[in-house]
Amino acid sequence: MKVLSFSETGSVRRHNEDRYLTLPDYGLYAVADGMGGELAGEIAAELALRQLESLAPALPELAPDEGEDWLLQAIKAANRVVFESAQHPERQGMGTTLTTLLVRGHTAVVAHVGDSRAYLWRSGELIPLTQDHSLPGELVRLGQISPEEAEHHPQRHVLIRAVGTAAEVEVDCRRLEILPADTFLLCTDGVSNAVSEAELGEELARPVSWEERIERLRQLIWERGAKDNFTALCWIGE
Repeated sequence: MKVLSFSETGSVRRHNEDRYLTLPDYGLYAVADGMGGELAGEIAAELALRQLESLAPALPELAPDEGEDWLLQAIKAANRVVFESAQHPERQGMGTTLTTLLVRGHTAVVAHVGDSRAYLWRSGELIPLTQDHSLPGELVRLGQISPEEAEHHPQRHVLIRAVGTAAEVEVDCRRLEILPADTFLLCTDGVSNAVSEAELGEELARPVSWEERIERLRQLIWERGAKDNFTALCWIGE
């Protein structure tokens, strides 16, 4: 197993409001894309990830089937921390996306809030593991528009769910078995808005090392203007 990652400010924004977390000793990985006023977005993302990190030492004591519940409760705890901090006048309205991967043995749990995404690369196929909690994402779930139409929807940045924007949060969570050579990719919308799923699949299918694939992805986003912060974290199985 190895983990590759990048997180960059891009060419337009002054601050990087993305954050990522890698805790291989606990099998916990996450990306977060903060939102809010001046500096508040990066505070929200940082608070959420630090809360996950503070709770992670409990993971080795859990039974194999308790990881999913732990992850749900950890994200809800992160929501409370961000929400309480957002009561400060200078931080009102701040929040963050949060997409997490928990690896325990041959089982993975993916949980998320917002529009940062998780993908599984398996046997040459890119499989989406999350659905955006955005306005167009909701329209896709209702069958009113296609996923391709959602990628270009004028309100694709409007979130309907985020960590820290309300006292309680609903978390989407799924568990799956890890097969040999599985690879998981977590990314913020600075990646998914710059590179379509079809293009992402083409990049990951290149007959080169994973280091070269991830570097090529990073360079491609820069070539397309890097108009937003962009972060990706790649967990590569054996």
